[in-house]
Amino acid sequence: MNLSIDIGNSNVKIAVFRTNKVEKVFFSEKENLLIKLRDIKVKYTIKAAILSTVSVINPDIFDEIYKLFPTKILDINLKFPFQIKYKTKETLGVDRLALVAAAVSNYPKKNVLIIDAGTCITYDFKTKGEIYLGGAIAPGILMRYKALHNQTANLPLLIPKHPKNNIGNSTQQSIHNGVCKGVIYEIEGVISQYMTVYPNLTVVLTGGDTNFLSEMLKSSIFANPNFLFEGLNHILNHNLQE
Repeated sequence: MNLSIDIGNSNVKIAVFRTNKVEKVFFSEKENLLIKLRDIKVKYTIKAAILSTVSVINPDIFDEIYKLFPTKILDINLKFPFQIKYKTKETLGVDRLALVAAAVSNYPKKNVLIIDAGTCITYDFKTKGEIYLGGAIAPGILMRYKALHNQTANLPLLIPKHPKNNIGNSTQQSIHNGVCKGVIYEIEGVISQYMTVYPNLTVVLTGGDTNFLSEMLKSSIFANPNFLFEGLNHILNHNLQE
């Protein structure tokens, strides 16, 4: 069994894999990560683990994780099942590499656009020749709500909510329209832009806001909230074959 650990901007998500399929997903606060991992070690026979983080982690935490499982840290120095054409590899978020690996594993020899809707919304594209070209980074849904509240004097901070109609008849409805429909129009526009160049395009939506957005999108997409985990597991297996 393999273990994939994703330390994000907000929290930690952990997936146990059995024969390359997600068996169980766990959530943890960063300060409780070791407690959760020790609990997993008791319940499952983990042969190898991979850890992806976009946060700065105390080196002592890594040392403790190494003691629990044979662990690989996801960085640009690992081997990947695709070619990377990103110019500034040293600044490339490792979570984006994991998403591309999932696209290679799940949709080989296809042009794939991966949309990861979380703290930020990232767009990543790999060709049918398994070449990663890059993509785009935009503010996530909650970040947009917070920006409206924090950078204005009177706009309230709202919880994301699907707009009821196209015209907001109150300040709250106007904010929901501006944020949610703005994100939808952005995503639909990006998909359309890629499809003009790559007509046979596969689109995958993942991340914490997957369910919220998939209900509003008109484009044909594959919604997969575990896509990053699958990519981490694929990279782990790819490097264990050395």
